[in-house]
Amino acid sequence: MSLYKRAFSYAKPYKSSFITAILFNLLYAIFNIVALGFMMPILSVLFDENNQDIVIKPIYSGNLGDLKDFFSDYSAYYMNNLSHTEGPIYVLAISCIVFIIAFLFRNIFSFLSETCLVDLRSGVTKDLRVDIHNKIIELPVAYFTEKKKGDMINRISNDVNEVESNILNSIVEIVRSPIMIIVFVTVLFTVSHQLTIFAILVFPIMGTIISLIGKSLKRAAANAQDELSNIITYVDETLTSLKIIKIFNAEDQVKGRFNESINKYRKYLQRVMKKRALASPTSEFLGAVTIGLIVFFGGKLSLEGDGLSGSQFIFYIATFYTLLDPIKRFSKALSDVQKGEVSAKRIFDVLDADVAIKDLPNSKSIESFEDKIEFKNVTFAYGKHDVIENFNLTINKGETVALVGQSGSGKSTLANLITRFWDVKSGQILIDGIDIKHIKLHDYRTLFGLVTQDSILFNDTLFNNIALGDKHPSQEKVEHAAQIANAEEFIIKMPEKYQESVGEGGGKLSGGQKQRVSIARAVYKNPPIMILDEATSALDTKSEKLVQVALNNMMKNRTSLVIAHRLSTIQNADKIVVMEAGKIIEQGNHLQLIEQKGAYANLVNMQNFA
Repeated sequence: MSLYKRAFSYAKPYKSSFITAILFNLLYAIFNIVALGFMMPILSVLFDENNQDIVIKPIYSGNLGDLKDFFSDYSAYYMNNLSHTEGPIYVLAISCIVFIIAFLFRNIFSFLSETCLVDLRSGVTKDLRVDIHNKIIELPVAYFTEKKKGDMINRISNDVNEVESNILNSIVEIVRSPIMIIVFVTVLFTVSHQLTIFAILVFPIMGTIISLIGKSLKRAAANAQDELSNIITYVDETLTSLKIIKIFNAEDQVKGRFNESINKYRKYLQRVMKKRALASPTSEFLGAVTIGLIVFFGGKLSLEGDGLSGSQFIFYIATFYTLLDPIKRFSKALSDVQKGEVSAKRIFDVLDADVAIKDLPNSKSIESFEDKIEFKNVTFAYGKHDVIENFNLTINKGETVALVGQSGSGKSTLANLITRFWDVKSGQILIDGIDIKHIKLHDYRTLFGLVTQDSILFNDTLFNNIALGDKHPSQEKVEHAAQIANAEEFIIKMPEKYQESVGEGGGKLSGGQKQRVSIARAVYKNPPIMILDEATSALDTKSEKLVQVALNNMMKNRTSLVIAHRLSTIQNADKIVVMEAGKIIEQGNHLQLIEQKGAYANLVNMQNFA
């Protein structure tokens, strides 16, 4: 499916609004012609044209070819009678009134058409943004290790706006403008087929030139959108790193990087704006050339005795000039589609991204964890470099297993694999003897709780952060979870207690308080398996002790996988696994490993010395 068809497919739920808008545009075109048509009697009176009087009421022969002559003769007959009975001034007044009323209805239908399109355009932008946001949630964590956050924000904001204003609005214009063009051209043919055929020969020239402008516009727009993503990324980094920027006096460096990017964006945007600005005057100039040629050709026919009367000729020129507006909008729509194609591609690149971690066709449901978790010959790689290689480990139900080792040894990677944020390159991870790839993802993740080093809180109340994921949260359960996590002691001191907002990223709380809210969230879920990824490494000593007590409370009667930086926190673990370069080099409990006087003992001695 082409990008245009796919973008337009989002308009299907709003097709009634689209069809109504097209109908109103058709009525707009008809009343436009009617308004211009009533200029002819006005001009006839003003120019004192002595047309042959038609005193016998015309009768329609039934032939389609005679329809034009019938309407022309009937109008002349009616106006002739009216002029004789009421006088030419009365005819002039009536024609002006009808002209004004026709223009009133013309503008009413134009307004109604635009109103219908508001529903269409706002609905499509909403649906696109919802789909992108839903897709972001569906995509695996690994996808975002290679993508800039600013680029994603740009796609859901500016790129959607570009699709709405350029492709969607242009497709609407590409559909409705031809309707108006057909109506106007039909009228022009009935007035003078010779003049109209001559005019049509000029149209391809206009289309070719506008098409060339559109292609160059597309290239410039692609560069502008890419650079705008960089700008948004830089702003996001500045906001999140403000303390570091200030303390290292890096203001000039950061400003320089931003200024360089925004100057590039300005240059690209200037190209886009200049080329867009060129499209309109170019089409207007070509329209002026066309009208000049038509006036010359029409005047030549009149001088040779085969032309139109003065009022007919002015009506023809006025109608043709009105025709130029939908032609101009049509040509602009074609160039805008070229520009919008860039944004559409960026949007659909996200929507089409492969959700590599998803349910297989015959995935099984799982309701509980009964026995053990097994890593069997697990290998995982970032790109071509293996981070985990032929890894084997068994975690029995109820055990606390700690992973220790130097940074880069693969500890956090294992936590990401067991939770299926990433999938193994080879080997298997089994839970109760079932490969986790064959378990429904939602059911599988219900078994896990997670507390990370970076306490991730939402800009919401403490209550909603603790009860995250529960559609029908319980105040009693929230308070119980806060008590186990040692969070109640500071929550009840807050003005709004559990309804207190934590601020963006939990900014209104200290590091230790944020971590205890994260633990309360995990306790509230009450999963059988808990993953702790360096949950105390970023805390001061006092906060660490409070959090460690909370962690110990939480891990009672659970299976836990603990990734530890501070070895004092995992001395009571049932099994300690020492890792190096993605492999196990030692394992046992604390006393056993100390007695071996190997890598673990060295790590303990180094930390004790420190």
